[in-house]
Amino acid sequence: MCGIVGYLGPLNPKEVILQGLKKLEYRGYDSSGVAIFDHGHVRRVRAEGKLSHLEEKLKSQSFDGHLGIGHTRWATHGGPTERNAHPHQAGSISLVHNGIIENFSEIRRQLIDKGIQLTSDTDSEVVAHLIWAEYQECRDLLQSVLRVLPKLRGAFSILAISETEPDHLVAFKDGPPLIVGLSEDETFVVSDVQASMAYTRKYIYLEDRQVVSISGKQVKVFSRDGTEIPFTSVDLHWTQDRVEKKGFSHFMLKEICEQPLSVASSLAPHLSHDRTQVRLNRVGFSRVPNELGTLDAQEDWKKTLACFRDSRRILIVACGTSFYAAQVAKYYIEAIAGLPTEIDVASEFRYRSPVISPQTLFVTISQSGETADTLAALRLAKEKGALTLSLCNVENSTIDREAHGHLYLNCGPEIGVASTKAFTSSLVMVHLLALALGKAHGHLRPEKEAEHIEALCALPSQIEGVLGYDKYFSQAAIELCRFKGFLYLGRGVNFPIAMEGALKLKELAYYHAEGYAAGEMKHGPLALIDGSMAVIVVAPQDSLFEKTLSNLEEARARGGQIISVGTGDDLTLKGLSARYLQIPKAHWATNPVIAIVPLQLLAFHVAQSLGNDVDQPRNLAKSVTVE
Repeated sequence: MCGIVGYLGPLNPKEVILQGLKKLEYRGYDSSGVAIFDHGHVRRVRAEGKLSHLEEKLKSQSFDGHLGIGHTRWATHGGPTERNAHPHQAGSISLVHNGIIENFSEIRRQLIDKGIQLTSDTDSEVVAHLIWAEYQECRDLLQSVLRVLPKLRGAFSILAISETEPDHLVAFKDGPPLIVGLSEDETFVVSDVQASMAYTRKYIYLEDRQVVSISGKQVKVFSRDGTEIPFTSVDLHWTQDRVEKKGFSHFMLKEICEQPLSVASSLAPHLSHDRTQVRLNRVGFSRVPNELGTLDAQEDWKKTLACFRDSRRILIVACGTSFYAAQVAKYYIEAIAGLPTEIDVASEFRYRSPVISPQTLFVTISQSGETADTLAALRLAKEKGALTLSLCNVENSTIDREAHGHLYLNCGPEIGVASTKAFTSSLVMVHLLALALGKAHGHLRPEKEAEHIEALCALPSQIEGVLGYDKYFSQAAIELCRFKGFLYLGRGVNFPIAMEGALKLKELAYYHAEGYAAGEMKHGPLALIDGSMAVIVVAPQDSLFEKTLSNLEEARARGGQIISVGTGDDLTLKGLSARYLQIPKAHWATNPVIAIVPLQLLAFHVAQSLGNDVDQPRNLAKSVTVE
């Protein structure tokens, strides 16, 4: 949620930190601030609202130090005001914090009982006071942090500096990501690599309860008990131009238009050379003993098939848009692989008493790989003995590191808060997963496998065709602004697409929209239908097409204004609809990937016509790294 940027090096910290914070704006925030060394002291500047307000305050200010920390805050404890903005200070200690300190109230009472005056309403400030109390005894920032770490409960990542140690950064985490960027003469501590990609591609991903100490060019990592431990850095292969807008008005529009490429990139590593067979690449199930060391691609694939063969039940857990991708996966896996498949939302799953056996393949889907509820669900499944598989877009994210096996979306950075290309790439990956499970269990004939792959390989050009109608979608969106509510309908594998389409409109346009199974219209939703209700239906020509038409007739008879997404020049569907959005004829299993694109464009254009912030919708953040 919040964004952290720390810098130690020869460049101007103000500029490096500000540019880094701008890269993290997509995470959502309501205030920001910096603390930078200047003439032997730490000078703090904070501002409520947009980052531009902080930038304006800093415009005329200069700093002679080479160390600083910065932060964009998403309000949890305490309102979105300047007094609650980070960095927080106590004595010589300044720190920035992402997450929630669960025992904050208890610590706060203890501090007040000692006569300490708190200047904010946040849970973050109490940590600064705890570190300052220890620092007054030992005069060592690292040791102070190590003493405080056992006193904290919750999910947090924290970066601290001391005014008396002008070349020293100390950071630690338990939950939300915290990453150290390494360069020859400078070091970065960030919540997301995008904040420092202009300077380095080499990173250390901190594990929970690890502490990193950065003094000059020296970087050391310690366990929670203060024991120095070896660390491994990884090289990230994203390029800076992949996180820029490239001439598009919004990141979201750019990411919608990138979907032909992102779908192709998701698909490419997992097909045979002749594009007739699925061979999942780099899954690397770590729970299965391997006496040969690192496996080549062929051996890794055999190992993956063996693991899948042992799985008798599939359980997929995710949140938000990823949850709708999981619902599509259920249709795929049950139809293609013949395996019982259950779907659960992570925030509910983790607080139940789920029945999981070692024969369960537990799958998580998370664009960021840092979603707090999904991570907790993964850990619970591992405790119960399940084999776990992650589908992530960010390699070396926490979920990616902790799962037994891994599949990557390969769609590149997604900046817009409302997910688009990560969703379509997730649909491609769960389709491939279903094919692999079908192969492992002997449920997929070679000719059917080739048919599915042919359909998948056609997707990039089919999506390109839909994108060509963007102007038509923008015209349709103008009419949508007059409706009081929106009912999105779909049947079968397209039912989750209706729910995802409704979510996009809610996220971006702030309208009430609801996704519904079309066959459930008579069980309540028909009461909502009148001339001011827009009914948006996903109805490509498939085995359920005729039944969906019957549901539309019911809505139309009651005055519902129908906007339909259908296959080709469908005269019947056109005749029922006030607006008809055409998609190419496709395989039943790839229809969802194509059908979501016009719904993404509709939501984008409605929001834009209302003047809403498309890339950063109100009250939302890209990565939900705390509950």
